[in-house]
Amino acid sequence: MLSGRGSWFNLLNMDDYSISDRTRIPRVVSVPGIISDFENAEPVSPIRSPERRIVVSNLLPVKAFSSGRKWRFEWDRDALVFQMKDGFSPDVEVVFVGCLRVEIDALEQEEVSQILFENFRCVPTFLPSDLMNKYYHGFCKRYLWPLFHYMMPLLPTNGVKFDNDAWKSYVSANKIFADKVTEVLSPNEDSVWLHDYHLMILPTFLRRKFHRVKLGFFLHSPFPSSEIYRTLPVRGEILRALLNCDLLGFHTFDYARHFLSCCRRLLGLEHESKRGYIGLEYFGRTVTIKILPVGIHREQILSAMEMPETVKKVHELKDKYKGKILFLGVDDLDIFKGISLKFRAFGRFLEENPMFRGNVVLVQIINVARSGGDDVKVLQDEINGVATGINQMFGNREYLPIVCVNGPVSFEHKVAYYSLSYCVVVTPVRDGMNLVPYKYTVCRQGSPDLDKVIGNQGCKKSSVIIVSEFIGCSPSLSGAIRVNPWDVDGVADAMFLAIAMTDSEKELRHEKHYKYVASHDVAYWVRSFEQDLDRACSGHYKKRCWGIGFGLNFRVVALSPNFRKLSMELIFSAYKTTSNRLILLDYDGTMMPQDQVDKSPTPEVISVLCSLCSNPNNTVFVVSGRGKDSLEKWFSQCNRLGLSAEHGYFTRWIESSEWEPCSFTVDFDWKNIALPVMEHYTEATDGSFIEQKESALVWHYQEADPDFGSWQAKQLLDHLENVLANDPVVVKSGQQIVEVKPQCVSKGMVVKDLLTSTRKAADFVLCIGDDRSDEDMFEALMDAYSPDSGNVFACTVGQKPSMAKYYVDDTQEVIRMLQGLATSK
Repeated sequence: MLSGRGSWFNLLNMDDYSISDRTRIPRVVSVPGIISDFENAEPVSPIRSPERRIVVSNLLPVKAFSSGRKWRFEWDRDALVFQMKDGFSPDVEVVFVGCLRVEIDALEQEEVSQILFENFRCVPTFLPSDLMNKYYHGFCKRYLWPLFHYMMPLLPTNGVKFDNDAWKSYVSANKIFADKVTEVLSPNEDSVWLHDYHLMILPTFLRRKFHRVKLGFFLHSPFPSSEIYRTLPVRGEILRALLNCDLLGFHTFDYARHFLSCCRRLLGLEHESKRGYIGLEYFGRTVTIKILPVGIHREQILSAMEMPETVKKVHELKDKYKGKILFLGVDDLDIFKGISLKFRAFGRFLEENPMFRGNVVLVQIINVARSGGDDVKVLQDEINGVATGINQMFGNREYLPIVCVNGPVSFEHKVAYYSLSYCVVVTPVRDGMNLVPYKYTVCRQGSPDLDKVIGNQGCKKSSVIIVSEFIGCSPSLSGAIRVNPWDVDGVADAMFLAIAMTDSEKELRHEKHYKYVASHDVAYWVRSFEQDLDRACSGHYKKRCWGIGFGLNFRVVALSPNFRKLSMELIFSAYKTTSNRLILLDYDGTMMPQDQVDKSPTPEVISVLCSLCSNPNNTVFVVSGRGKDSLEKWFSQCNRLGLSAEHGYFTRWIESSEWEPCSFTVDFDWKNIALPVMEHYTEATDGSFIEQKESALVWHYQEADPDFGSWQAKQLLDHLENVLANDPVVVKSGQQIVEVKPQCVSKGMVVKDLLTSTRKAADFVLCIGDDRSDEDMFEALMDAYSPDSGNVFACTVGQKPSMAKYYVDDTQEVIRMLQGLATSK
């Protein structure tokens, strides 16, 4: 019987994801007169078309107007994706893909599509109304959006619980978006930039069709902590989809840190930081993480400041609030903007500072809610109730402490409010970015026309910002008064501090903010993202790529062109035609799965090793990091099996011989330094333990909390490297371990010793391993044999970057191959 999500596998089964029924005009001409449109074709030197960027968002940056049976369209200049055009080079063609805000009749869709593409380079995605309702209002706004803002659906008033039908609609909508992108995409040339949580599984659909497409994604909402995200029933599908991108962008380090934590806890992926870049290795691809808050379109604000409508509104507001100190709030009508908390804080401010009653006004512009429902009405009633109570308590006929301006409010009128306001109060309890403080800062810098109206000519510019510490813009506003919006008394104190601030302090803070906002505008944000996307995709054609996995578990494996799966026919043929064979086998992760609780070898493993050793033409060695006592006990039945323990410190040629330590003189005084340090970290890290070998010390943390264990491991690694800097040892990290061992000990030295110790040169070498320590064996073989040596098989377990030339899928395939060799005649 299928599981709940298995019943809609047809939506996710992308094997039938084809564009054969849609015409797509290829843009690459390989040879004059011959057009190439094949994803997997060999690299060619095409005649280049102009660069193109495909920007995909839930909504297109256009406004639609209907007059009778005719549609008219114009740019929505307030839309972020439209403002992005300023960041692209003038010779770059920008194509937008997304939905319209209005529903278009099916009979008109073809005509509308043609108009939008010809005049605006927009490709509309038409979603049926029932699908749109379940996808956007159902899954996105009612489930995903609250969860990403830390609201768990524990009560009916806190969003909705996970619904399979809504998730199916989300998948269907993302697939329709993928169809539209595919219609215009030339994968060898174009870059695709996806936006926000509405399209988080779209990368999987695109990567499935085009393995090397240049794909970036920017999340404009918060990414919640792993404790919240892990409650999502489809957490793995979304996480893997995002990892199908080349570049992932977040507003703040906190959001990126939460994402990386989820990758570690759910997928076991560790990130690395190198030369200022954060990267995740994912099946041979490096997924780059970028942290950069979006900016504003400063020129749009400067233009609005010169508009007659703005100047007129400033005149009106100046007369209306003459002699008053104006506090300003500009927020959407949603539960996370904290409007009622802000009002309560303002009421507390007036209660504790009666001298400001009648002199300070809080104007709150409330933008129209982006979705409907009973919760919006409840929220509106609550806001009105709090405002009415405060106005009744502290107001009179001539003075209204809180003035609510219900939207929609034109951009020009907002600019007028920004320009006149003494302080802006931005106190959401959670918000992805929030650009209100940036816009306010630019408006307070003024313009010649507005300065004349306001009376600021020749004056130094100043501004005051009160900002919630829980929104994305907060880290970039170092001169703002940061507050906890839940702390009503703290916000009230911040309001008093804002008024009491000296002019010079306000001017210095404003100068700092304006310098940042002016230099980090939306164009800068686009250029920076573009630059990092190009860098992240620079190695696309240096590797072989192929897809694995079904449905939303699909991912692309990208490996060296010379890296290939080991052919059973090839190795069996080489084995049969040779007479002096050397077989080197790692143990954990090669012959035994890493997740096996009982680490002792199975009868199947013992049997195949005994069979291989019984052939007098074979020299078989197990080369392991484990101690000699365990190996000796486990493989006592294999009389002719060679063992190398502790990464080669001890070697035993056959069962009847003695263990021989490595030929180098080794001083173990360093253990007296390293062991107390490891013991300290073990005591401080629940679930960790120390393995004491004769030649090495290993600190294990696989049973510890993944985040804390990883963090402690980095600290321990740094600590040990410092205290052992003058000792002849190597401190390195492995698969959830930190190990200290002598410099002269490695699996690579074992291989070199075995190759020189055999009486007759080996004409067949098979070496299989799975982790970093085994790479030393592969490197030693590369040094000993030329690349074209036909009967040398260095093989890693799993498809991943490696010095080995070959791979096999898993431990079971290793055993099957060894069994095939053992029975080969």
